[in-house]
Amino acid sequence: MINQQNSNRFFFNVDWITILIYVALCGIGFVNIYASIYNPEESTVFNFTTNYGKQLIFIITGLVLGLSILLLDAKFFSIFSPIIYGVTMLLLIVVLVVGRNVGGNQAWIPIGSFRLQPSELAKFGTALLLARYISSFNPKLNTLKPVLIAALIIVIPMCLIMLQPDAGSMLVFLSFMFPLYREGLPGYLLVVFWGMVLLFILNLFLAPWVLISSILAIGGLFIYFNKKKQQRMIMIGVITFAAIGYLFIAKVIFENVLQPHQRTRIELILGLKTDPKGAGYNVNQSKIAIGSGQLTGRGFLEGTQTKYGYVPEQSTDFIFSTIGEEWGFVGCFVVIALYLFLLLRVINLAERQRSSFSRVYGYCVACIIFFHVFINIGMTIGIIPVIGIPLPFISYGGSSLWSFTVLLFIFLKLDSNRMGFI
Repeated sequence: MINQQNSNRFFFNVDWITILIYVALCGIGFVNIYASIYNPEESTVFNFTTNYGKQLIFIITGLVLGLSILLLDAKFFSIFSPIIYGVTMLLLIVVLVVGRNVGGNQAWIPIGSFRLQPSELAKFGTALLLARYISSFNPKLNTLKPVLIAALIIVIPMCLIMLQPDAGSMLVFLSFMFPLYREGLPGYLLVVFWGMVLLFILNLFLAPWVLISSILAIGGLFIYFNKKKQQRMIMIGVITFAAIGYLFIAKVIFENVLQPHQRTRIELILGLKTDPKGAGYNVNQSKIAIGSGQLTGRGFLEGTQTKYGYVPEQSTDFIFSTIGEEWGFVGCFVVIALYLFLLLRVINLAERQRSSFSRVYGYCVACIIFFHVFINIGMTIGIIPVIGIPLPFISYGGSSLWSFTVLLFIFLKLDSNRMGFI
C-alpha cells in the first residue's frame, strides 16, 4: 500500500513533461493511422477490427503499463536486469522455432490474433544489462576485456535477430556504441566503425583490385613516414591487411547474407540501380506524398496518396508520409520538434543522475529512439535504405509501442528515484 508521503513523491518526482510528449506522439500516431486507412463506410473511431481501433487499445494498455512501471521499486530493474535480458534472449530463440514468417522475416510469435515481436523487447533488455554491467563493475572501456564483454552483451541479440533474418532491427543495436562512448569508450573505435561503413560503400562502387591497391598504397605511405618507429609500422601493417580482409567479408555478407530485397534497397539509395516501379516504388510514392503536402498539407483525410493507398505500409513503416501529405511541412516540423525535445529531455535527465546505472540506461533510451527516428524518416524521404523499422510511438503496432513505452517509462522511474538510487 502506498502511503501519503510516497504518493506525493511519486507525483512530484516523475518528469511529467516527458510523459506529455509521449502522449502527444501517441495521439499523433493514432490520428495518422486513422487517416492512412480511413474508410467512409466504417469511419467510427471505436472499430476495434481496424488498425486504428487496435492502436487505440495498444495506447491505452501502454499507458497502463507505463504507469504500472512507475509504481515499482526503481532497484527492481537493476537487480533483475540479467533475468530480463535472459528472458528476451529466450524469446528470440523461441521465435526461430515457432515464429510466424511475414515478409520473409520469422520475427513474430503468434498469440491469438496478436503478434509479439521479441526483437522489440530485446532493446530494453539489452539496455538494462549493459547499464548493470557498467554500473556494477565500473569497467575501463579503454581496455580490451571490458570492451569485449560489453560487445558480447550487444552482439548476442544482434546475431539471434539476424537469424530471423531482420537486418533493420539488428542494426538498431549498433546505437549502443554511443552510451559506451559516453562512459569512456575510445573515440578511435567510433572512427573505425564509420571507416568500416565507408569501406562497405566503396566496396560496392569500386572494383576490388582498385580498392585493395588504394588501401595498400595508403598503408605503404604511412609505413614509409613512420619507418623509424617499428611498433607503429607493425600496427599500420596490421590495420592495412585487416581492412583488406574486411572487404572480402563485407562482400560475402552483401552477396550471401543480406536478402535480395535488402541488397536492392541499398543499391537504389546509392544510385547503383533504378527501379521506380519495383523495389523503389514505396520510396517514390512516399516522396510524392510528402512533397504534395507543401507548407500546411492537404488537410485531415484529404491526402490523395493516403486516401487511395498509393503508399504501401503507410500505417507502419511509412506513417511519416501520411503526416507529410496531410499536415505538410508544418506538421513534419512539429513531429520532428517533439522528437528533438524528447531526446534533449532524456539526455538532460540522464546527465543529472547520481546512479551510473540510470545514466547509462538513459543514454541507451535516447540513442535507440534517435536511431529509429533518423532511420525511419530518412527512408521515407529516400536518403537511407528501407530497412523496415517503426517510427517510435507513432507507427502502428503493439510490440513496438509497448516496447518503447517500457523503455521510456523505466527511465522515468529511475529518474524519479534519482536521489535515493546510487
